[in-house]
Amino acid sequence: MLLPQKKEREYRFKLALRMGLPIFALIIALISHTLISSYESLDLSFYIESILLLTVSIYFLFYLIYRGFDVKITDTITQTFSREYLYEYLTKQIQKEKEYTLILISVNNIEDINSLYGMKNGDKVLLKFSQWVSTYLIDQGIEHFPLGRVKSGDLIVGFVGDKKRYRTIFDMLCLKLSDFKVKDIEVEVSGALIDTSFSSNLEFLIDKLFELQEKNSNTESEINPSELEHTVIEAIREKKFSLVFQDVFEGQESIMKECFVKLRDPNGELIHQKSYLKVLNKLGLMLDFDLMILEEIVFEHMKRDKQIYALQISPKSLRNKHFYKRAEELLLQNKEIQKRLMFVLSETEYFSHIDKYKNILNSLRALGALITIDRLGAIQTSFLYLRELDIDCVRFDPFYTKEIQNEKYRTILEGFNTIAHKNSIKSWVKIVENKKEYELASNLGIDYIQGNYLASLELKDNE
Repeated sequence: MLLPQKKEREYRFKLALRMGLPIFALIIALISHTLISSYESLDLSFYIESILLLTVSIYFLFYLIYRGFDVKITDTITQTFSREYLYEYLTKQIQKEKEYTLILISVNNIEDINSLYGMKNGDKVLLKFSQWVSTYLIDQGIEHFPLGRVKSGDLIVGFVGDKKRYRTIFDMLCLKLSDFKVKDIEVEVSGALIDTSFSSNLEFLIDKLFELQEKNSNTESEINPSELEHTVIEAIREKKFSLVFQDVFEGQESIMKECFVKLRDPNGELIHQKSYLKVLNKLGLMLDFDLMILEEIVFEHMKRDKQIYALQISPKSLRNKHFYKRAEELLLQNKEIQKRLMFVLSETEYFSHIDKYKNILNSLRALGALITIDRLGAIQTSFLYLRELDIDCVRFDPFYTKEIQNEKYRTILEGFNTIAHKNSIKSWVKIVENKKEYELASNLGIDYIQGNYLASLELKDNE
């Protein structure tokens, strides 16, 4: 049970207890008076006292009930704290704790969702969103955190401690939410982080949170992002980035790590992937980016264990002769990474020179690289590549994982899995968030299972 729900029950219990006290007092008074006076004859004072006490009690009960309507602890839509109670709670916490951190997480397109899908579906999105955030934080070992809705699609979470303690959790939360969906509804999410080193005034902190969020949003939405371009170029030149790893399981054993990349600006803040990928493509830097990450993985991480490392590579880079030559050198010079380096490929446009593409992949596989085609079931290109290319693994689109409890989608997933196994190809699903989803995926015979239920993300900075 979440903290807001506990507080709601606690408040209603106390209210009910206070409402019952006058009745209890009346009963005690009547019994006491009867025992003291003669039970055979009751004088007039007894009746006067009883009437007065009953009148006062009823008035007091109605007063408490009336006051109860003025106090609302939980928001009816998200089942989190209401804004008024959240502000009251956070103010007390900030006064009590020396260091306190606030995180703002927002559904940016909630108005568009309400317009396109209706208010009821908008409310469902906010409820699912708040539940997902709560579940994720609990899975990270954080409990009894205040979570409340301040307006529209904006949620604020409070934590005891400074923001350095929660920076990684915040970064990973934003990363996980980058592809958050509720059924077919796409949800755009942004966030901001601040602590009491900025101010001990709650209103100042919240205003600053929205200011930081707006600044980040404006940076991502600029049509001509010259400053962002400069930042991305510098990040690649200076190799300022962070790698996030998540374990992938075969049965009960972790056999693979998927790698995610976040570039960092001069202030150490993470640059959103949606932003820097556009810049990389525009400036023709995707090849440099992919080579930089490939070398980092091979030289700094793959020597630490014997697991497979799965890295998302741009198919255009993979088809580039310079990338192929460097990958060939790394595979030949580092025998220990053979059969442990996996390239995950996804593209929406079909590459017409399919024989050339096939030869490149076959050459890399002969050198010891593993090839995975991503998002099968969502984009047509993945189906065509599954049919025409020789690959080692196929990963199904996460939409089917989210709907795996639906028999219709589970049947489709089972069909995909059968196709893969008939062609001696491993199958892979991600974003498995609970025990039920894990059991269903296992029962289907899917080889690789990945998700927060099995393993949380691990973020490491490149120094």
